[in-house]
Amino acid sequence: MLPKGSCVPWKNRERRRTKHNPRAPAFPSNRAPDSSAPCGAADGSVAGGAAVVLSVAIARRLTAPLRAVSAAASRLAEGDYAARVDVTGPAEVASLAGSFNQMAMQLEAQEQVRRDFVANASHELRTPLTNLQGYLEAMRDGVVEPDRAAFESLLEEVERLMRLSRSLDTLATGDLGVMAAGASTELDLAAAVRTAVDLARPGLERAGITVAVEVPSDVRARSEPDAVAQVMSNLLQNATRYTPSGGAVAVQAESGPAFARVTVSNTGAGIPAVDLPHVFERFYRVDKSRDRASGGAGIGLAIVRRLVEASGGQVGAESAAGWTRFWFTLPVR
Repeated sequence: MLPKGSCVPWKNRERRRTKHNPRAPAFPSNRAPDSSAPCGAADGSVAGGAAVVLSVAIARRLTAPLRAVSAAASRLAEGDYAARVDVTGPAEVASLAGSFNQMAMQLEAQEQVRRDFVANASHELRTPLTNLQGYLEAMRDGVVEPDRAAFESLLEEVERLMRLSRSLDTLATGDLGVMAAGASTELDLAAAVRTAVDLARPGLERAGITVAVEVPSDVRARSEPDAVAQVMSNLLQNATRYTPSGGAVAVQAESGPAFARVTVSNTGAGIPAVDLPHVFERFYRVDKSRDRASGGAGIGLAIVRRLVEASGGQVGAESAAGWTRFWFTLPVR
């Protein structure tokens, strides 16, 4: 007899039964069954236990990073845009964690843009309002005489507020309605550029700036005419603002197989390389004090980018010591 608890292979049990009586049951009724267990049963128990342990380990490996993503998502929903998770676990779970981190980074960047926009807009509105308040209080107290010069100063601040309001409206709705790419039509880009230069020429000449125009007569593109007029006006105003007296502005246009390109260049102090990638961002200023003094709000170039991109084109800027060049492209068909 085998020791108690030992296992006996099924084939040995069959051999043990058939050796004495092939028809006898494996465990005769007049004696207790063999206490030994079949080997398959013992092996099955071990395998089952191992499977349970392995299942628990896999479940923990899966659920731990998923719980971390869930917790970070809750923090993100509550406004904690710095929430991140470790990229760990199986490939699918790690991919989910990486996507979550990327989404959180984008939301954090958008939130920063929103905060900057609100802060800068508040500042731009506060400056002319403070000036208006100062003038009006001075007139009320008799410090400043309500003469023509005082009213012209007040009117200048009101016009600055109006320009800011129009710019904000354009920036907010520039990709909607008639400014959208769907409303674009084929237009004579050469004529539109020349018209914009003619409108800006008196201001350029008063500032002592010479203007050179090099625009072939056969340059055409697809866009919305008012959008092109706004883009050219903003670029020429920008050139006028930053070109010193005695400087020069050059306007060029050329047609390519897929896009037409317009360039507005000016002499003067160049844009630092660190600022160049940001010049089309809303409220961004290269020289903050000079921009405030000249009435700029850092919105004009942001409007240029919005309108051009809505028409399917691109914008860009290049600069070095002594010159700056802004350009934009529009599709020709």
